[in-house]
Amino acid sequence: MERELRILMIEDVPADAELEVRELKRAGLRVAHRRVETEEAYREALREFRPELILSDFSMPRFDGMSALAIARDLAPELPFIFVSGTIGEEYAIRALKNGATDYVLKNNLVRLPAAVERALEDARQRALRRNIEEAQARLVAILEATPDMVGIADPGQRPVYVNASGRRMLGVGADEDLSATAVSDYYLPAERERISTVAIPAAIRDGVWAGESAFLARDGREVPVSQVIIAHKDVSGNLQYLSTIARDITERKEQQARIERLNRVYAVLSGINTTIVRTRDRQKLFEEACRIAVEHGGFRMAWIGLLEPNGVDVTPVAKAGFDEGYLAQINLTTDRDAPGNCGLTAHALTQAKPVVCNDIASDDRMKAWRAEALKRGYRSAALLPLVPDGRAVGVFVLYAPEPGVFDEQEMKLLVEMADDISFALKHLENEERLNYLAYFDEITGLPNRALFSDRFDQRLGAARHDRQSCSLIMLDLERFRTINETLGRQAGDELLRLLAQRLKEESDETDVLARLGGDCFGIATRRAAAGSDIGAILDQILHRIQAQPFSVGGKELRVAAKAGVAVFPGDGEDVETLYRNAEAALRDAKASGQRYLFYAPQMNARVAEKLSIENKLRKAVEREEFVLHYQPKISLVTKRITGVEALIRWADPEAGLVAPGLFIPVLEETGLILEVGKWVMKQALADLDRWCAAGAEPVRIAVNVSAIQLRQKSFVDDVRNVVAARKDLAASLEMEITESLIMEDIEQNVAKLAAIRELGATVAVDDFGTGYSSLSYIARLPISALKIDQSFVESMTDSPDSMSIVQTIISLAHSLKLNVIAEGVETAEQQKLLGLLRCDEAQGFLFGRPISADPTLELLQKRSKGIAKQ
Repeated sequence: MERELRILMIEDVPADAELEVRELKRAGLRVAHRRVETEEAYREALREFRPELILSDFSMPRFDGMSALAIARDLAPELPFIFVSGTIGEEYAIRALKNGATDYVLKNNLVRLPAAVERALEDARQRALRRNIEEAQARLVAILEATPDMVGIADPGQRPVYVNASGRRMLGVGADEDLSATAVSDYYLPAERERISTVAIPAAIRDGVWAGESAFLARDGREVPVSQVIIAHKDVSGNLQYLSTIARDITERKEQQARIERLNRVYAVLSGINTTIVRTRDRQKLFEEACRIAVEHGGFRMAWIGLLEPNGVDVTPVAKAGFDEGYLAQINLTTDRDAPGNCGLTAHALTQAKPVVCNDIASDDRMKAWRAEALKRGYRSAALLPLVPDGRAVGVFVLYAPEPGVFDEQEMKLLVEMADDISFALKHLENEERLNYLAYFDEITGLPNRALFSDRFDQRLGAARHDRQSCSLIMLDLERFRTINETLGRQAGDELLRLLAQRLKEESDETDVLARLGGDCFGIATRRAAAGSDIGAILDQILHRIQAQPFSVGGKELRVAAKAGVAVFPGDGEDVETLYRNAEAALRDAKASGQRYLFYAPQMNARVAEKLSIENKLRKAVEREEFVLHYQPKISLVTKRITGVEALIRWADPEAGLVAPGLFIPVLEETGLILEVGKWVMKQALADLDRWCAAGAEPVRIAVNVSAIQLRQKSFVDDVRNVVAARKDLAASLEMEITESLIMEDIEQNVAKLAAIRELGATVAVDDFGTGYSSLSYIARLPISALKIDQSFVESMTDSPDSMSIVQTIISLAHSLKLNVIAEGVETAEQQKLLGLLRCDEAQGFLFGRPISADPTLELLQKRSKGIAKQ
């Protein structure tokens, strides 16, 4: 039934009030009313009764109707106010309406009262609706104006209608400047205008959205590269209503990419030359290959190597590659700066034994004599690297680049390293020590390798036995090194290893032996603890030094951490191999337990045995199907009804009872059992859903989490296909939750897999969104239906403006891409309220319900028509 309408009646005649109520009820209205006669009672009723409508007599002995109207308009301006009087005349009626009365009805014509009431209520509802719409529009505009990205809207004729503040700054136009007379294409670089007009916008109109990179041309002539999404908005008939765009300035990223590309070329040169150094024992071939590699792999315009003659003055080019065209033949190559026709840069590099850089040949006075010839050949900058094998320059390696300003600090650091490597090769090329070096030293870091380390460590053990003192073996392993290699490239990984080796050298004592044992594992043999130092304090200092300061790699600052395992002679072993084995065991235990470092102890063997026991129990659990699913509800923040559930696995161990997933999922993943268990989860979830539907519950989305091990399998799509094949009618209810970082590991393959999943009828949601790194262009390409905001942002959004901004941006992004948004980890009513105001679609968390087993979930779903109650 409809709810009761609260009416406040200002009437001194009870019978008249009863007649008015009776007339309203005859018209089918349910009425709860309160009658007052005095101003005091009237004011109290406004506060406590909170009426939705006021009916007032015009003239009363104790209180005047116009006074009541004035009070109402002061305290509740939007509250409908109708005069019901037998004495009001036309003049007073007009006056009352001018003062804010909604309507008036004569007591001798109460048949008009129900219609007047309904009309007044409807007018009030419409005013409230318009006010809410205006407020929502104002909030939306405020959000758009605050976002750091461009947000723009254009009409179907591709003329700008709205551009936010960030966009106007990006285009260099004034805040109040009218853009409607211009075209969208006017704001792009000339080379981009045709592509945007003929490719991007038609693609957006055809497909609904276009994402890609482009470049704006600002009013001041700046070129602004952007990552852009263009979205076409159509009416129900498919007619274009307007175009919207979100564009992010990627100038810094582009510059960084160009810098990284240059550094990668230098890395390629360094790697290629080092490979040549390893493979050749012929000096001339080394020089020729170094020049060739610099030009072909480094992108340099020309490279040459010159050696000092025995007289220490003349310089003779011995190798060159690239575009010379007689350039070197015109120069008097000498260390004598006063010699006519000489090149002062070459002389300075050789006499000072220091690198020389000319980053702009067109303006550098040191190149004045050779500027025209250099520019004619496309040389724009140059670096001269002395070859110094024994503290004295014996030659110079000269590189010419086709663009100015390329020889920055990082690039020069690598080039100097390259020159040092060539210098080292010159020193040892004809010496057997060179072969010994390659056999016993690590090529990347220059540290002893495992073979040399074992020999030197054995010597330290011999001394320790003789002195009856201890000796410690520390094994260090970097965390997330594989991720760095995969995201930044192996060259960046090698650079990180070199920087780490240098930092470890600085932390090592002169008596320590430091080595790279392989991969990202380093070894330190130390006797410092025997001299009274605390080995734990030494470890703390080393690990803190690694983690406290970032490493600058490829233009990025990387903070890395390391784990360590320690074995101590003689308690943990009396020979190299035993100590190796035990230190590795301690390191594995440290990585598994999350400890920064651990010492080896016999108890570790017991923990290994315990882990094997758990693994065996899990294998039996898989065979016996000892796993159960619990379900946590998701609710709509608009309707407050259940929209779906997330399936969460538990292990019903006959001995230990119900085991939380954090205690056994890692073991399932390590052993590969997660593949079989993952398929069981999908089958069981659909089976439970089928049983719920058979019991009368309405179908809901049922989400299952996908492990990284599952998604990486080539058979993943086939596994899902086999599961849904038996329950095709429920396939649309199955939702795969996959973490953002996992999807981005191999974006191309994963997009194909997810698209295949969508074709089977299932949907895909991105879990923990916001914790990884996803470009807008990739998100737009993903065949997904929903984004789940990571609970860390939801948890802190009420206290942290940054988290609130992230949540707001994710919701806005998702809605612009027509994706559903789910907030996870909602635990407070305040969080729920904020998410509702931000127009988040759904939420899940302890506020709405903890995970429960299948039968209680069925009872909950059967009650869903009545809304949600907290568990």
